[in-house]
Amino acid sequence: MRHLIIAASLGVAAAASANEAITVPFDGSFEDAAFAVESAIVGQGLVIDYVSHTGEMLSRTAGDVGSEVELFKEADIFLFCSAIVSREVMEADPMNIAHCPYGVFVAEDADGVMIGYRSYPEGEMQKVQALLAEIVAEAAEN
Repeated sequence: MRHLIIAASLGVAAAASANEAITVPFDGSFEDAAFAVESAIVGQGLVIDYVSHTGEMLSRTAGDVGSEVELFKEADIFLFCSAIVSREVMEADPMNIAHCPYGVFVAEDADGVMIGYRSYPEGEMQKVQALLAEIVAEAAEN
């Protein structure tokens, strides 16, 4: 998967095609980034349905799949939906259900801590992408 880095604090915009990860570096610890993401999501009036501790799973299962590669020091994915945005995009095309729930991830690798989300297809799903970009920009500012 290719990564596209956007400097949200500088207002730099870039086009991203579907299935790319859009990431923003976070100047701080993983824990601070996770707290900032959680606060930004809740601050939008949204409820976090689930936090996937993907980094822990990858570390725990590395030996089981014959790998010694450390992909992330830590990585969590915050999953949630927006009743308003979800209804809008699914009324436009009910098959947009395939994109729900939405996720924002926090990860730390050898290069540092990052916050990100996947890009969505052109059209109605850009409403979701705009919401995620707003959440990530807010979290990155903290």
